Amino acid sequence: MIARRTLLAGLAAPVLARAEAWAPTHSIRLLVPYGPGGGADTTARLLAGPMGAVLGQTVVVENRQGAGASIGAAEVARSAPDGHTLMMDAMAHLVTPAMLHLALDYATAFAPLSLVTELPHILLVPNTSPAQDLGGLLAQLRARPGELAFGTSGNGTAGHLASVILARRAEVQVLNAPYRGIGPALQDLIAGRLGFVFATVASAMPLVRAGTARGIAVSSATRIPAAPDIRTVAEQGFPGFEMNEWNGLFLPAGTPPAAMDVLYAAVRHAVADATVQQRLAAMGAVLVGSNPAGFAAYLAARRPVITQLVRTEAITPE
Repeated sequence: MIARRTLLAGLAAPVLARAEAWAPTHSIRLLVPYGPGGGADTTARLLAGPMGAVLGQTVVVENRQGAGASIGAAEVARSAPDGHTLMMDAMAHLVTPAMLHLALDYATAFAPLSLVTELPHILLVPNTSPAQDLGGLLAQLRARPGELAFGTSGNGTAGHLASVILARRAEVQVLNAPYRGIGPALQDLIAGRLGFVFATVASAMPLVRAGTARGIAVSSATRIPAAPDIRTVAEQGFPGFEMNEWNGLFLPAGTPPAAMDVLYAAVRHAVADATVQQRLAAMGAVLVGSNPAGFAAYLAARRPVITQLVRTEAITPE
Protein backbone atom coordinates (compact mmCIF):
# COMPACT_ATOMS: atom_id res chain seq x y z
CA MET A 1 0.00 0.00 0.00
CA ILE A 2 2.81 2.43 0.94
CA ALA A 3 4.68 1.72 -2.27
CA ARG A 4 1.54 2.25 -4.34
CA ARG A 5 0.82 5.58 -2.69
CA THR A 6 4.38 6.71 -3.30
CA LEU A 7 4.19 5.67 -6.94
CA LEU A 8 0.90 7.43 -7.58
CA ALA A 9 2.08 10.62 -5.89
CA GLY A 10 5.24 10.51 -7.95
CA LEU A 11 3.26 10.17 -11.14
CA ALA A 12 1.08 13.15 -10.31
CA ALA A 13 3.87 15.70 -9.88
CA PRO A 14 5.31 15.50 -13.43
CA VAL A 15 1.84 15.89 -14.94
CA LEU A 16 1.23 19.01 -12.89
CA ALA A 17 4.57 20.37 -13.98
CA ARG A 18 3.91 19.68 -17.65
CA ALA A 19 0.49 21.33 -17.55
CA GLU A 20 1.35 24.29 -15.36
CA ALA A 21 -0.04 26.62 -18.02
CA TRP A 22 -3.52 25.73 -16.75
CA ALA A 23 -4.77 26.14 -13.20
CA PRO A 24 -8.29 26.53 -11.80
CA THR A 25 -9.18 30.14 -11.09
CA HIS A 26 -12.07 29.45 -8.70
CA SER A 27 -13.81 26.59 -6.94
CA ILE A 28 -14.59 23.43 -8.88
CA ARG A 29 -18.05 21.83 -9.05
CA LEU A 30 -18.11 18.07 -8.72
CA LEU A 31 -21.66 17.20 -9.67
CA VAL A 32 -23.17 13.83 -8.69
CA PRO A 33 -26.33 12.98 -10.66
CA TYR A 34 -27.64 10.85 -7.78
CA GLY A 35 -28.93 11.43 -4.28
CA PRO A 36 -26.70 11.78 -1.21
CA GLY A 37 -25.25 8.71 0.46
CA GLY A 38 -24.86 6.38 -2.52
CA GLY A 39 -21.64 4.98 -3.90
CA ALA A 40 -21.01 7.76 -6.42
CA ASP A 41 -21.77 10.46 -3.86
CA THR A 42 -19.54 8.87 -1.20
CA THR A 43 -16.68 8.41 -3.66
CA ALA A 44 -16.98 12.01 -4.86
CA ARG A 45 -16.85 13.36 -1.32
CA LEU A 46 -13.85 11.20 -0.46
CA LEU A 47 -11.91 12.56 -3.45
CA ALA A 48 -12.97 16.19 -3.12
CA GLY A 49 -10.69 17.13 -0.22
CA PRO A 50 -7.42 15.63 -1.53
CA MET A 51 -8.12 16.90 -5.04
CA GLY A 52 -8.76 20.41 -3.75
CA ALA A 53 -5.51 20.35 -1.78
CA VAL A 54 -3.53 19.72 -4.97
CA LEU A 55 -5.53 22.12 -7.14
CA GLY A 56 -5.46 24.97 -4.65
CA GLN A 57 -9.22 25.42 -4.98
CA THR A 58 -12.19 23.99 -3.12
CA VAL A 59 -13.93 21.08 -4.84
CA VAL A 60 -17.64 21.44 -4.06
CA VAL A 61 -19.80 18.31 -4.38
CA GLU A 62 -23.38 18.92 -5.54
CA ASN A 63 -26.21 16.40 -5.99
CA ARG A 64 -28.58 16.67 -8.97
CA GLN A 65 -30.56 13.42 -9.07
CA GLY A 66 -33.51 12.46 -11.22
CA ALA A 67 -34.56 10.79 -14.49
CA GLY A 68 -32.01 8.00 -14.34
CA ALA A 69 -29.20 10.49 -13.59
CA SER A 70 -29.89 12.30 -16.88
CA ILE A 71 -30.85 15.61 -15.22
CA GLY A 72 -27.45 16.04 -13.62
CA ALA A 73 -25.67 14.71 -16.69
CA ALA A 74 -27.41 17.25 -18.93
CA GLU A 75 -26.37 20.05 -16.59
CA VAL A 76 -22.74 19.00 -16.81
CA ALA A 77 -22.93 18.64 -20.60
CA ARG A 78 -24.18 22.24 -20.82
CA SER A 79 -21.43 23.59 -18.56
CA ALA A 80 -18.48 25.53 -19.91
CA PRO A 81 -15.66 23.13 -20.84
CA ASP A 82 -13.11 25.08 -18.85
CA GLY A 83 -12.08 22.49 -16.26
CA HIS A 84 -14.23 23.87 -13.46
CA THR A 85 -17.06 21.31 -13.73
CA LEU A 86 -16.70 17.57 -13.13
CA MET A 87 -19.21 14.73 -12.82
CA MET A 88 -18.99 11.49 -10.86
CA ASP A 89 -21.15 9.00 -12.71
CA ALA A 90 -21.82 5.26 -12.57
CA MET A 91 -23.40 2.41 -14.56
CA ALA A 92 -26.43 4.59 -15.35
CA HIS A 93 -24.13 6.53 -17.68
CA LEU A 94 -24.41 3.56 -20.06
CA VAL A 95 -27.86 2.27 -19.14
CA THR A 96 -30.00 5.42 -19.12
CA PRO A 97 -29.33 6.45 -22.75
CA ALA A 98 -30.34 2.93 -23.81
CA MET A 99 -33.57 2.98 -21.75
CA LEU A 100 -34.73 6.54 -22.43
CA HIS A 101 -35.06 8.62 -25.60
CA LEU A 102 -32.73 11.50 -24.75
CA ALA A 103 -31.56 14.41 -26.83
CA LEU A 104 -28.20 14.17 -25.06
CA ASP A 105 -25.64 11.88 -26.73
CA TYR A 106 -23.60 10.54 -23.83
CA ALA A 107 -20.92 9.16 -26.13
CA THR A 108 -19.99 12.62 -27.42
CA ALA A 109 -21.17 15.03 -24.70
CA PHE A 110 -18.53 14.07 -22.14
CA ALA A 111 -14.77 13.67 -21.88
CA PRO A 112 -13.90 10.65 -19.69
CA LEU A 113 -11.28 11.58 -17.07
CA SER A 114 -10.79 8.53 -14.85
CA LEU A 115 -12.46 5.28 -13.91
CA VAL A 116 -12.02 5.64 -10.15
CA THR A 117 -13.42 2.36 -8.84
CA GLU A 118 -15.26 -0.80 -9.74
CA LEU A 119 -17.70 -2.36 -7.28
CA PRO A 120 -18.11 -6.12 -7.73
CA HIS A 121 -21.32 -7.83 -6.65
CA ILE A 122 -21.78 -10.98 -4.61
CA LEU A 123 -24.50 -13.44 -5.63
CA LEU A 124 -26.48 -14.17 -2.48
CA VAL A 125 -29.03 -16.88 -1.72
CA PRO A 126 -31.03 -17.31 1.52
CA ASN A 127 -29.32 -19.35 4.22
CA THR A 128 -32.23 -21.79 3.89
CA SER A 129 -31.51 -22.36 0.20
CA PRO A 130 -30.24 -25.81 -0.80
CA ALA A 131 -27.80 -24.12 -3.19
CA GLN A 132 -24.20 -24.23 -1.98
CA ASP A 133 -22.74 -22.92 -5.23
CA LEU A 134 -23.86 -21.49 -8.57
CA GLY A 135 -24.53 -24.93 -10.01
CA GLY A 136 -26.87 -25.68 -7.13
CA LEU A 137 -28.79 -22.44 -7.68
CA LEU A 138 -29.18 -23.08 -11.40
CA ALA A 139 -30.44 -26.61 -10.70
CA GLN A 140 -33.04 -25.12 -8.35
CA LEU A 141 -34.12 -22.58 -10.99
CA ARG A 142 -34.39 -25.26 -13.67
CA ALA A 143 -36.50 -27.42 -11.38
CA ARG A 144 -38.93 -24.53 -10.80
CA PRO A 145 -38.98 -22.57 -14.09
CA GLY A 146 -40.57 -19.15 -13.78
CA GLU A 147 -41.38 -19.60 -10.08
CA LEU A 148 -38.43 -17.99 -8.30
CA ALA A 149 -37.51 -14.32 -8.47
CA PHE A 150 -34.32 -12.34 -8.17
CA GLY A 151 -34.32 -9.02 -6.32
CA THR A 152 -32.66 -5.80 -7.47
CA SER A 153 -32.39 -2.20 -6.33
CA GLY A 154 -34.07 -1.15 -9.57
CA ASN A 155 -34.24 -1.85 -13.29
CA GLY A 156 -31.03 -1.20 -15.18
CA THR A 157 -28.78 -1.41 -12.13
CA ALA A 158 -25.63 -3.51 -12.23
CA GLY A 159 -27.30 -6.15 -10.04
CA HIS A 160 -30.24 -6.33 -12.43
CA LEU A 161 -28.02 -6.60 -15.49
CA ALA A 162 -25.88 -9.29 -13.85
CA SER A 163 -29.01 -11.31 -13.06
CA VAL A 164 -30.36 -10.96 -16.60
CA ILE A 165 -27.06 -11.97 -18.19
CA LEU A 166 -26.75 -14.98 -15.90
CA ALA A 167 -30.30 -16.11 -16.63
CA ARG A 168 -29.76 -15.72 -20.35
CA ARG A 169 -26.44 -17.58 -20.44
CA ALA A 170 -27.70 -20.36 -18.16
CA GLU A 171 -30.99 -20.57 -20.07
CA VAL A 172 -33.16 -20.45 -16.96
CA GLN A 173 -36.50 -18.76 -16.38
CA VAL A 174 -36.60 -16.45 -13.38
CA LEU A 175 -38.74 -13.47 -12.41
CA ASN A 176 -37.46 -9.93 -11.89
CA ALA A 177 -38.50 -8.23 -8.64
CA PRO A 178 -37.29 -4.60 -8.64
CA TYR A 179 -37.24 -2.73 -5.32
CA ARG A 180 -36.62 0.88 -4.38
CA GLY A 181 -33.19 0.24 -2.93
CA ILE A 182 -31.24 -2.89 -2.11
CA GLY A 183 -32.28 -2.94 1.56
CA PRO A 184 -35.86 -4.15 1.01
CA ALA A 185 -34.63 -6.73 -1.53
CA LEU A 186 -32.18 -8.16 0.98
CA GLN A 187 -34.87 -8.30 3.66
CA ASP A 188 -37.04 -10.40 1.36
CA LEU A 189 -34.04 -12.57 0.45
CA ILE A 190 -33.33 -13.30 4.12
CA ALA A 191 -37.01 -14.13 4.60
CA GLY A 192 -36.81 -16.66 1.75
CA ARG A 193 -39.13 -14.79 -0.59
CA LEU A 194 -36.46 -14.39 -3.29
CA GLY A 195 -34.28 -16.94 -5.01
CA PHE A 196 -31.17 -14.76 -5.25
CA VAL A 197 -29.83 -11.22 -5.24
CA PHE A 198 -26.66 -9.70 -6.68
CA ALA A 199 -25.56 -7.10 -4.09
CA THR A 200 -22.47 -4.96 -3.68
CA VAL A 201 -19.80 -6.20 -1.32
CA ALA A 202 -20.66 -3.54 1.27
CA SER A 203 -24.30 -4.70 1.35
CA ALA A 204 -23.63 -8.42 1.00
CA MET A 205 -20.76 -9.18 3.37
CA PRO A 206 -22.51 -8.24 6.64
CA LEU A 207 -25.20 -10.81 5.78
CA VAL A 208 -22.62 -13.43 4.83
CA ARG A 209 -20.70 -12.88 8.07
CA ALA A 210 -23.91 -13.01 10.11
CA GLY A 211 -24.97 -16.22 8.40
CA THR A 212 -28.31 -14.82 7.26
CA ALA A 213 -27.41 -15.21 3.57
CA ARG A 214 -24.92 -17.33 1.64
CA GLY A 215 -22.50 -15.90 -0.93
CA ILE A 216 -22.08 -18.36 -3.80
CA ALA A 217 -20.41 -16.31 -6.56
CA VAL A 218 -18.92 -12.91 -7.39
CA SER A 219 -19.61 -10.89 -10.52
CA SER A 220 -16.06 -9.68 -11.16
CA ALA A 221 -13.52 -11.25 -13.50
CA THR A 222 -11.33 -12.26 -10.54
CA ARG A 223 -11.99 -13.10 -6.91
CA ILE A 224 -12.25 -10.23 -4.47
CA PRO A 225 -10.12 -9.56 -1.34
CA ALA A 226 -13.21 -9.22 0.86
CA ALA A 227 -14.31 -12.79 0.07
CA PRO A 228 -11.40 -14.71 -1.47
CA ASP A 229 -13.08 -18.11 -0.96
CA ILE A 230 -16.13 -17.21 -3.07
CA ARG A 231 -15.55 -18.24 -6.68
CA THR A 232 -16.43 -15.99 -9.59
CA VAL A 233 -19.35 -16.69 -11.89
CA ALA A 234 -16.76 -17.18 -14.62
CA GLU A 235 -15.02 -19.90 -12.60
CA GLN A 236 -18.32 -21.73 -12.21
CA GLY A 237 -18.99 -22.42 -15.85
CA PHE A 238 -19.50 -19.00 -17.49
CA PRO A 239 -16.18 -17.81 -18.96
CA GLY A 240 -15.95 -14.07 -19.54
CA PHE A 241 -18.81 -13.21 -17.18
CA GLU A 242 -18.24 -9.81 -15.59
CA MET A 243 -20.71 -7.18 -14.44
CA ASN A 244 -19.68 -4.59 -11.88
CA GLU A 245 -20.99 -1.25 -10.75
CA TRP A 246 -18.40 1.51 -11.22
CA ASN A 247 -17.73 5.15 -10.40
CA GLY A 248 -15.91 7.40 -12.84
CA LEU A 249 -15.18 11.07 -13.43
CA PHE A 250 -16.24 12.99 -16.54
CA LEU A 251 -15.81 16.52 -17.90
CA PRO A 252 -17.84 18.37 -20.52
CA ALA A 253 -16.64 17.52 -24.02
CA GLY A 254 -14.14 20.04 -25.31
CA THR A 255 -12.29 20.54 -22.03
CA PRO A 256 -8.69 21.48 -22.94
CA PRO A 257 -6.08 18.71 -22.62
CA ALA A 258 -4.00 20.92 -20.31
CA ALA A 259 -6.90 21.14 -17.87
CA MET A 260 -7.52 17.40 -18.11
CA ASP A 261 -3.86 16.73 -17.31
CA VAL A 262 -4.02 18.80 -14.14
CA LEU A 263 -7.34 17.33 -13.03
CA TYR A 264 -6.21 13.78 -13.71
CA ALA A 265 -3.07 14.39 -11.65
CA ALA A 266 -5.31 15.58 -8.82
CA VAL A 267 -7.36 12.38 -9.09
CA ARG A 268 -4.21 10.29 -8.90
CA HIS A 269 -3.14 12.19 -5.82
CA ALA A 270 -6.54 11.64 -4.22
CA VAL A 271 -6.67 7.90 -4.84
CA ALA A 272 -3.16 7.58 -3.40
CA ASP A 273 -4.38 9.00 -0.09
CA ALA A 274 -4.36 6.34 2.67
CA THR A 275 -7.68 7.41 4.16
CA VAL A 276 -9.36 7.40 0.76
CA GLN A 277 -8.04 3.93 0.06
CA GLN A 278 -9.22 2.62 3.42
CA ARG A 279 -12.69 4.08 2.98
CA LEU A 280 -13.02 2.72 -0.56
CA ALA A 281 -11.88 -0.72 0.59
CA ALA A 282 -14.52 -0.63 3.32
CA MET A 283 -17.11 -0.04 0.57
CA GLY A 284 -15.85 -3.15 -1.21
CA ALA A 285 -14.59 -0.99 -4.06
CA VAL A 286 -11.67 -2.03 -6.24
CA LEU A 287 -9.45 0.99 -6.87
CA VAL A 288 -8.69 1.61 -10.56
CA GLY A 289 -7.70 5.26 -11.11
CA SER A 290 -7.32 4.79 -14.88
CA ASN A 291 -6.16 7.57 -17.19
CA PRO A 292 -8.54 9.27 -19.67
CA ALA A 293 -7.59 7.00 -22.57
CA GLY A 294 -8.06 3.89 -20.46
CA PHE A 295 -11.46 5.06 -19.22
CA ALA A 296 -12.55 5.96 -22.76
CA ALA A 297 -11.60 2.45 -23.93
CA TYR A 298 -13.48 0.91 -20.99
CA LEU A 299 -16.65 2.79 -21.92
CA ALA A 300 -16.30 2.11 -25.64
CA ALA A 301 -16.06 -1.63 -25.00
CA ARG A 302 -19.09 -1.73 -22.69
CA ARG A 303 -21.48 0.79 -24.25
CA PRO A 304 -22.64 -1.38 -27.21
CA VAL A 305 -22.94 -4.46 -24.99
CA ILE A 306 -25.08 -2.67 -22.41
CA THR A 307 -27.18 -0.95 -25.09
CA GLN A 308 -27.88 -4.24 -26.85
CA LEU A 309 -28.73 -5.98 -23.57
CA VAL A 310 -31.15 -3.25 -22.46
CA ARG A 311 -32.94 -3.25 -25.80
CA THR A 312 -33.01 -7.02 -26.30
CA GLU A 313 -34.40 -7.59 -22.82
CA ALA A 314 -36.75 -4.57 -23.14
CA ILE A 315 -35.48 -3.15 -19.87
CA THR A 316 -37.38 0.01 -18.95
CA PRO A 317 -37.52 2.25 -15.89
CA GLU A 318 -39.93 0.80 -13.34
